[in-house]
Amino acid sequence: MGDETRAHDTATLDDLSPPARGRGRMADEVYDKLLAQLMSQRIVPGSRITIDALAREMGVSQTPIRDALGRMEADDLVVRIPHAGYRIPPQITRSRFEDMVEIRLLLEPAAARRAAERATTEQVARLRGVLDEMVELAEGEVHTYGAFGLRDAVFHDLVAESAGNQVVREALGRLHTHVHLFRLLYDTQVTYLAMGEHDEVLAGIAARDPDAAAYAMRRHILLSAERFGRLFADDGEDDPRFEG
Repeated sequence: MGDETRAHDTATLDDLSPPARGRGRMADEVYDKLLAQLMSQRIVPGSRITIDALAREMGVSQTPIRDALGRMEADDLVVRIPHAGYRIPPQITRSRFEDMVEIRLLLEPAAARRAAERATTEQVARLRGVLDEMVELAEGEVHTYGAFGLRDAVFHDLVAESAGNQVVREALGRLHTHVHLFRLLYDTQVTYLAMGEHDEVLAGIAARDPDAAAYAMRRHILLSAERFGRLFADDGEDDPRFEG
């Protein structure tokens, strides 16, 4: 894709202007718009999207569309289909959701415990910085709800990084849990609840209290599972396996 993009970038004078910084800002705007459509399911899970169609819809050249989709592919928000554009990943199933909760309960409380023992002052500050960013995003609409979901993923990744176990971090990263969950439901109440639970996790890590950090993380995962699990319940009741 890189050679094709470079060829397109040099095709016309229009593509050389405005300067690269301007193109970057345009790609950011396109990314934000696509993320909002994805999280609100205006773009239907499983559907295919093409660069030409998006360029016409948004009234921009193909270059920022390519840049934005490249970023979304790196974030596992879209899947590139050779010679056919991109596809939105299908929505997760109940079985997949339950499997993700199970593996998170095995790995993330242990990671939080280790983070309380091993996190550097810099890593604690970075965790606090991510939570501050999430506070700024929490009062937004769908547009910022999608960005909140990605920052949620960053917070959990930083906890795993602070634990110092790269294998655990990679295993959690491959789940792409937060992308899947935040695509399930647009509900600003979810953001406020998650923020309070994140604060408790960070408090345990910052206090160097492994038991408190592990407990807070387990509680967060269980409460999150309860919130999102209702979407899969055929009878409207919670799954008893995930009761606190």
